[in-house]
Amino acid sequence: MRYSVFGALILAVSAVAGNPVDAVNRDRHGVALKGYDPVAYFEQSQPVKGLPQFTYSWMGATWNFASDADLKKFQASPEKYAPQFGGYCA
Repeated sequence: MRYSVFGALILAVSAVAGNPVDAVNRDRHGVALKGYDPVAYFEQSQPVKGLPQFTYSWMGATWNFASDADLKKFQASPEKYAPQFGGYCA
């Protein structure tokens, strides 16, 4: 919990300082995690590339998933599967 507050504080200070920072680290196309499935990191313990037919928009980014089941898990609890600090290095 302490780290989540710290990460939020960094984002808030950056925004106030005139350096707007997106809530989620995404590529120039707006895709988070370079298109990898965030649920797979937890369920399969490895990176799995998401597919274009399984996408979800959350926190201003497009998230890709390898299956409909992973998509539904993320939709039910995105905070559980999304990377800490919006995917920025802590």
